[in-house]
Amino acid sequence: MKTYSMMALNDKLDSRFDELVENCMKSGAIDLNLYQEYDVKRGLRDSNGSGVLTGLTEISDVCAYNIVEGVKEPAQGRLYYQGYDVKDLVGTDIDKRYSFEQATYLLLFGMLPDREQLKTFSDIICSLQELSGQFVRDVIMKAPSANLMNALQKSVLTLYSYDANPDDISVSNVLRQSLQLVSKLPMIAVYSFYAYRHFHDFASLVIKPTKNEYSTAENILHMLRPDGEFTKLEARVLDAALVLHAEHGGGNNSTFTNHVVTSSGTDTYSAVAASIASLKGPRHGGANLKVLQMMRDMKENCGDPSDREHVRAYLQKILNREAFDGLGLIYGMGHAVYTLSDPREVILKGYAEKLAKAKGREDDYAFYLLVEEEAADLLMHRSHVMKPICANVDFYSGFIYSMLGIPEELFTPLFAISRISGWSAHRLEELVNKGKIIRPAYKYVGEHRDFPKED
Repeated sequence: MKTYSMMALNDKLDSRFDELVENCMKSGAIDLNLYQEYDVKRGLRDSNGSGVLTGLTEISDVCAYNIVEGVKEPAQGRLYYQGYDVKDLVGTDIDKRYSFEQATYLLLFGMLPDREQLKTFSDIICSLQELSGQFVRDVIMKAPSANLMNALQKSVLTLYSYDANPDDISVSNVLRQSLQLVSKLPMIAVYSFYAYRHFHDFASLVIKPTKNEYSTAENILHMLRPDGEFTKLEARVLDAALVLHAEHGGGNNSTFTNHVVTSSGTDTYSAVAASIASLKGPRHGGANLKVLQMMRDMKENCGDPSDREHVRAYLQKILNREAFDGLGLIYGMGHAVYTLSDPREVILKGYAEKLAKAKGREDDYAFYLLVEEEAADLLMHRSHVMKPICANVDFYSGFIYSMLGIPEELFTPLFAISRISGWSAHRLEELVNKGKIIRPAYKYVGEHRDFPKED
């Protein structure tokens, strides 16, 4: 059964293309034992799962262990932006409006803004939000993509053509470009969603401009709601989610991608487009949607979703590849670094509870709690691992977005809207420190061959 679609191939060429695919598979296969023989750090990870140290940063610190007498011991996860605990940045005040703007300022400049600085910075962000009618018409509205991450890439790359000085990688110019991207990405994402829905689903095309007096979170909800209205709690929850997704160390795939591409000396738009490409991958930014889909499947098929035994039995089926997508994965569970807890998940869980009470969805929240408990226990027993398994940030984020009425197509773009702050900070850090081009080694394990002589 063919797993590709090639419009340019006719039936006569199909069999020949099948042969090329088979040859490609044979050519690309490497003996997996060689990775161990040559001590290759696959995925830039040690044999114990720890990341290989490839750089230094002051932007954020991901803490998952305590070191006791030289030995790593599991601990409650902690995340610091420029030395400040992220839980303090998010806070608990429902009336707090500009946590994301404050976190972005902190990530970029290494210091917390005072009230006047935060107000000025927020005004700058608002002043840069506007997209020209020409850009909306010629870029966003033409050939809209079914996957909005591709729409973001296209738009970001095209912004290069609208920049009078796109290739200047001085710190001042890159900071200007970064602030513009932080400002414009929410509107690009929402407009791209409406464009796709109009041209492919034949829905009405109504787009709203942003409001200068609104925060980033408020403007996203304003643009998405038909009446433009939202509650303080809704805006506060989305603001908190944006803060928690803004940064997560230099080693995550999309941020490391930004470091790699930036080290080559390329322009800001190319570097950010590369990071968006990385984040689009289901192993990175798309997991929150998979969690939501998995939970829907469970509620429909596990029997009684409030019964612990029914839930546990269905989770076992998922692990046995007998249910959901057949891949044997419980999405939203486990993390490459965190052990006892992911601090972002802990914070989002608290906001999910508040929002569920406000929306009358306490039963759904209780279901998430039950799945989280049973999945962690099942995975620990099944894997026989020493490291505890906790839920990660993706477990509750999709649930929160659904309660906010955010379309599923925008789940991963929301991640990009938030993470552009971290990407920008890391790009600037790479440029300020004038690092070498990042070029790890690959060992050749093929054979040298003589070229055949002509007959």
